[in-house]
Amino acid sequence: MEEKLNELKALLSEVYDLEHVAALLHWDQSTYMPKGGVSARGRQLAMLEKLAHEKMVDPKMGRLLDALVPYEESLPDTSDDASLIRVARRKFEKASRVPASFMAEFSTHKAKTYHVWTEARPANDFSMVQPYLEKTLEYSRKLADYFPGYEHIADPLIDYSDEGMKASTLRKLFADLRKELVPLVQAVTEQPPVDDSVLKQHYPEKDQWSFGVQVMEALGYDFNRGRQDKTHHPFMTKFSLGDVRITTRFKENDLSEALFSSIHEAGHAMYEQGIRMEYEGTPLAGGTSSGVHESQSRLWENIVGRSRPFWEHFYPKLQRRFPEQLKDVSLDTFHRAINKVQPSLIRTDADELTYNLHVMIRFDLELALLEGKLAVKDLPEAWRERYTSDLGVTPPDDRDGVLQDVHWHADTIGGVFQGYTIGNILSAQYYDAALNTHPEIPDQIRQGEFTALRGWLTENIYRHGSKFTTEELTKRATGSSLSIDPYVRYLKRKFGELYL
Repeated sequence: MEEKLNELKALLSEVYDLEHVAALLHWDQSTYMPKGGVSARGRQLAMLEKLAHEKMVDPKMGRLLDALVPYEESLPDTSDDASLIRVARRKFEKASRVPASFMAEFSTHKAKTYHVWTEARPANDFSMVQPYLEKTLEYSRKLADYFPGYEHIADPLIDYSDEGMKASTLRKLFADLRKELVPLVQAVTEQPPVDDSVLKQHYPEKDQWSFGVQVMEALGYDFNRGRQDKTHHPFMTKFSLGDVRITTRFKENDLSEALFSSIHEAGHAMYEQGIRMEYEGTPLAGGTSSGVHESQSRLWENIVGRSRPFWEHFYPKLQRRFPEQLKDVSLDTFHRAINKVQPSLIRTDADELTYNLHVMIRFDLELALLEGKLAVKDLPEAWRERYTSDLGVTPPDDRDGVLQDVHWHADTIGGVFQGYTIGNILSAQYYDAALNTHPEIPDQIRQGEFTALRGWLTENIYRHGSKFTTEELTKRATGSSLSIDPYVRYLKRKFGELYL
């Protein structure tokens, strides 16, 4: 059996390498590639995706997986080999349902759509990208139809990024969370507004960059196995466990934009850097799901990065970096400014209380598009209506409305946003579990020390890669299934102290 297992690993390693070469081209497209490279890049990505797909559905892969069933059944479910075979089989079965020609065609389309979006958003012109989105919707529906038997057409798309989740489950989860959020948002926004003008002064980009790097190094992002670059829409990507990169964007009149984007993406990257090196080259060398991945970015960005203990340590350093802007600004004033609650237009700029309402709007619109209840041409108006009704703000244009996110322009329509709210919920659940084991964590954070928290996350989340499902991982780490209760308690406690 060892020989067959090694053959399986060799095949999987080829798929892994092809996928990560494609990731390198995606990274380049989003950072340094000149406009003239768009057409060729789409062709190159399509070729790589087709090759990876063909390798994944190679009949030899199926024969090896079948031959390894007795070996898998002889092992404990949690063993590395059993987990590898199980995860590889899931990937093989999903890939086998989708023709390689479709994947290549869709990949080419996504590359073109992304490029059009990078021009359409600055131009505030939805009509530029509308025909591409209409085609994306067709591709998304067709992809779902390769997995018949679903309850909702979005279910196969959701399952790609959050295994086991369904539209019906998410609708209930989001409805339960909304019941808690709406009255809390209302109570907070009825209080006198917080002045965040301290964040809107001039902060030179080079100084923002160097301070952000200082923070990320302290948190534990390893720059020997990663780097940071600039882009339109911040993201994390991985080419191997030894090369995990992040991107950010800067506004010289907004201190919080790049800083919290960098912490967020570093949270993603530390997850990938913490995966056991033995998993390199296999399907286990990645995050469990989009929800678990987002739990790590949101935990570091918000629960840690916007906490008072964190800034008790870092605020004096920030004042030394920007003495002219911050010398007369107290820690209390700064802490309230970075936690200001105000319904806004942009998801990535949203405060913790209203953020999930942004996600729910997108989730509902995705479902309506997939169900055929909403046409792409009507999406901008539907977007404006939901923002007006749900958040009390109306986008003045499409640039800060329907065009603000990259997701639908670089991926499917469906299954791309729910992970943010799942991640927010899990971030508090995991942090609570870490505190139960290490009650000294807040005091360590006050000293700029993150060893206990990072150690708990490495032991319980990072090192496992995608060995367990979200449900399995969460039960192992916290003793219970996904629950909104720790997250709701966290929000009520934090914003009650700040506002009420």
